[in-house]
Amino acid sequence: MIALTLTELASAIGGELHLGGADTPDTVVRGTVDTDSRNIGPGDLFVAKPGETTDGHLFVPVAADAGAAAAIVERVVAEASVSQIVVPDVVTALADLARVVVARVRAHGDLRIVGITGSNGKTTTKNMLARILLEEGETVAPRASFNNEVGAPLTMLRVGDGTRFLVSEFGASAPGAIAHLAGLVEPDIGVVLMVGMAHAGGFGGIDATRKAKSELVEATRRGGTAVLNADDPRVAGMASIAAERGMSVRWFGRGPSADVRADDVEVTADGTRCTVVIDGVPHALHLRVLGEHHVMNALAALATATVLGVAPDAAVARLEQLPLAERWRMEPLGSERVRIINDAYNASPDSMSAALRTLAQITGPHERTVAVLGAMSELGEWDGEEHDRVGLLAVRLGIQRIVVVGAAARRMFLEAISQGSWDGEAVFFADADEAYDYLTGELRDGDRVLVKSSNSAGLRFLGDRLGEFFS
Repeated sequence: MIALTLTELASAIGGELHLGGADTPDTVVRGTVDTDSRNIGPGDLFVAKPGETTDGHLFVPVAADAGAAAAIVERVVAEASVSQIVVPDVVTALADLARVVVARVRAHGDLRIVGITGSNGKTTTKNMLARILLEEGETVAPRASFNNEVGAPLTMLRVGDGTRFLVSEFGASAPGAIAHLAGLVEPDIGVVLMVGMAHAGGFGGIDATRKAKSELVEATRRGGTAVLNADDPRVAGMASIAAERGMSVRWFGRGPSADVRADDVEVTADGTRCTVVIDGVPHALHLRVLGEHHVMNALAALATATVLGVAPDAAVARLEQLPLAERWRMEPLGSERVRIINDAYNASPDSMSAALRTLAQITGPHERTVAVLGAMSELGEWDGEEHDRVGLLAVRLGIQRIVVVGAAARRMFLEAISQGSWDGEAVFFADADEAYDYLTGELRDGDRVLVKSSNSAGLRFLGDRLGEFFS
């Protein structure tokens, strides 16, 4: 929450101040910052961001009527009776404001900043870490997956004088994106989860993805800490960057060399049980979040929390209280009769594989596995090959019914039906409505159903519909 005079605000973002109403240059803006006029209340700051489908400038009068103290704009909106600060680019101004506000809080407070990146698991790890830290002090973390050039600064701007921890999630839309976002705050701890094929099409390959993820270590404060995945060679190699910056390294992983590791992992329908070994001391953990792959996210969160001084016993106990990674991420729906796992917010070859393996692991001998699969996005030239691999994996795991939805995912279906003898069946539907009609008539007692796709495929809403139907 910001607390700046209009003059300070204009100076922070290099803007031209146009006073509105009874405001003076010394009027203080005390409120939250948002690009959505529906979230604006008295004293808040509205950012009029132009978008693909609409223009935030159209909503400056709405924000003014809601009580906004000021608006950041690229052109003055004459009909709005609110102070406006004109800048060349509101997204750049948002980043500049975040840099200034976080620096002020950090200078006279006890703020510790964590940055998290990785091809998969960012949001889950962020939620796990935030759950652990909340009981240590005021913690600011992104809502949903606020990790881009707009979402990350908006999260940063929620800090205040009483904030003790800021957990930032950094996605990468292009090379340099993480460097820019992390550079706004220079985290004390940089967490790199994994380097995989997610978004590889946008970067030109997995090595370019590795370089993009390493930008977080390069942007972490000198003398800070890098929390790195010891099991991923591309991540482990980032230790050399940390050494050059005088940083310590905290390792997490499944292998014996990790500072924080997991042994005796057992996956069940009600979560995952394992022994977490933190600096040589074992702790029993029952993770309620579904899926063995989330054990690595839990290890990363525990490794980071203990760097921040949280007692291991307390960190483990708080982690056990987290019921769900995030909406549409391995979210249990339906009922005991037909269980639906809605994991259709994001998908990459790695997360698709992990979700399919989880489905196979948690399904009993008298239950049927059903995978409802949609397209994975942003794979570029590897798109066809990676969809083929998923179709093949589903067959090899013995998934008994494979339901592929959408033309962009059709190669999964073709690969599955090309495998010859197999104790299962694959079907294809052009859209989610067709798949819904089929599934509501086909699913039966004892079915365990995974719905998995990238966000753009829209299957998360199919998962919700199925969950409601079978609840």
